[in-house]
Amino acid sequence: MASELHEAIFMAKQERHKNLFLNYRNLNNFPVELLKDEGMQFLERLFMKRNSLTTLPENLAQKIPNLIELYLHSNNIAIIPQAIGELVKLQSLDLSDNALQIICPEIGQLRSLRHLRLANNQLKFLPQELGDLRELETLDVSMNLLRTLPERLHQCVSLQCLTADRNLLHCLPRQLCLLPDLNELSMAANCLTSLPLDLGRSMELQFVFVDNNAHLKGLPSYLYNKVIGCSGCGLALQISDMKQLCLTLGDVTVPLPSEVKAIGSESERVLPLEELACRVLHAAYDWTCKDVKLRTPFLMPKSLLDVVQWPLGHCHRCSQPMFTIIYPKLFPLRETALAGVHRRL
Repeated sequence: MASELHEAIFMAKQERHKNLFLNYRNLNNFPVELLKDEGMQFLERLFMKRNSLTTLPENLAQKIPNLIELYLHSNNIAIIPQAIGELVKLQSLDLSDNALQIICPEIGQLRSLRHLRLANNQLKFLPQELGDLRELETLDVSMNLLRTLPERLHQCVSLQCLTADRNLLHCLPRQLCLLPDLNELSMAANCLTSLPLDLGRSMELQFVFVDNNAHLKGLPSYLYNKVIGCSGCGLALQISDMKQLCLTLGDVTVPLPSEVKAIGSESERVLPLEELACRVLHAAYDWTCKDVKLRTPFLMPKSLLDVVQWPLGHCHRCSQPMFTIIYPKLFPLRETALAGVHRRL
């Protein structure tokens, strides 16, 4: 393995390769061959995914100064040296699935950075200096221990996609509403209790994923005409009859609905009974009939009938209407200060 690594680096130096692939090499340390003499001045893209690296060399920027993309996904990196800020040409940095607990403020010196991925680490906070990344388009900090996001994040004026799923966020900085190019915001599986009222006012923001926030009581009215949801409703596109589950009670075997596929499995979500009931009623009711007297009679209060009549969205996996699992309906538009801004047809 060592000889193959040496040969790969030797060939890259001899032929002045711009791309170097060192994935799956069982590396515990950064290869010293990359840092010898003048280093690799011509190298632009370095791939070192799925190794066992624990840190980066302090002189990385001096020896490989023209790096544009650096991919370090799935290592054991716990510390990023302050010298990382000297990689002034870096546009893409992937440090996902490592052991990071702190991001040094010098990361804000990467003024050319466009894509930053820090998912699945142990980060408890992010430096305010992230706001200095004016060219940043993608930021993924999902699966960390974050309780807040930097208030200066709104200074990342090029930010288009912000993902912070599976953290401990209780609220979002109101300044995020100022991001002019933000198109996708994903905050699923956090501890959110509310969202900024201005969120969604920008025409650019089209996708907002905030499901699995148990204490979130509703959405700002500006989000009512956006795409809301995250992982869909849990149904597969097609469910084979051969895999249909059955419930045996004595001598009687009762087939279970196809929606009930698994219990207690995080990857195979089970729909709430309220959601299933809404779908059945919605399908049974003749909404196209203008004559109320001829419609299917339902002995339901008007508030519940309104819920069944208007789906909140459609699952992107099975295309079925979704009524209760996109976001709670405890924030009626008519009771907000923005009533009348959006009309639901």
